[in-house]
Amino acid sequence: MASERELPGRSHRILVVDDDHLIRRLLHRLLSAEGYAVETASSGAGMRRVLGEQHVDLVILDLRLPGGEDGLSLAYGLRASSNVSLIMLTGKGEPVDKVVGLELGADDYVTKPFDRRELIARIRSVLRRSATTLAGIAPPQGDAGVYQFGGWTLDLARHALTAPTGEAIELTTYEFMLLSALAQRPGQVLSRDRILDVIAHRNWQPYDRSIDVLVGKLRRKLNDDPRSPQLIRTVRGIGYMLTPPAQHA
Repeated sequence: MASERELPGRSHRILVVDDDHLIRRLLHRLLSAEGYAVETASSGAGMRRVLGEQHVDLVILDLRLPGGEDGLSLAYGLRASSNVSLIMLTGKGEPVDKVVGLELGADDYVTKPFDRRELIARIRSVLRRSATTLAGIAPPQGDAGVYQFGGWTLDLARHALTAPTGEAIELTTYEFMLLSALAQRPGQVLSRDRILDVIAHRNWQPYDRSIDVLVGKLRRKLNDDPRSPQLIRTVRGIGYMLTPPAQHA
């Protein structure tokens, strides 16, 4: 029986970008043992050099690089020029950083110190999703259409949210995906795990507050009082639901 790490065709190449030489050495040894081809860089300049010289399937990028280019700015530049898979490493574990990382197009993030088995599992998951997308079998995005709730209108095809006043409200990618997930499941409570699986294709951890931060940002744009929300309701201990239920127009 083939090992899970045995992949068809060439070996996946992973680029580790971290200023800590111990982290680079650890990840090089760990990922090489899993059958991956591994490159390392200590800075944004080193990252660009490697990407310019050879094909890379996945970049593991430290959020807190020193100097003028931190991980977030590098992620922004990377997403503007490439669709390479991206996992961000963060030592802080702050939910705002995680949300910003996802907004910039990171496929996942891992908090340092990390569990080796969890890291490998997340790498495999990201690479599988990337291979699926490249093969033209993209994950289902739900039915396109127009949803109305509490005077608001969400147009999935146009990626547009319109306020009851007629004003167009700008949403980030993940705010739009979160609102779409709630609107397409009227009257259903979505757990944090389900929401994170829908919008970022990964599992929620009990200490992960990125979904709560994202809900807070979306509530502000919907003028939904967080002390007494009328649109996005918190179901304590479970997750969130959209009330009143959205109607498919």
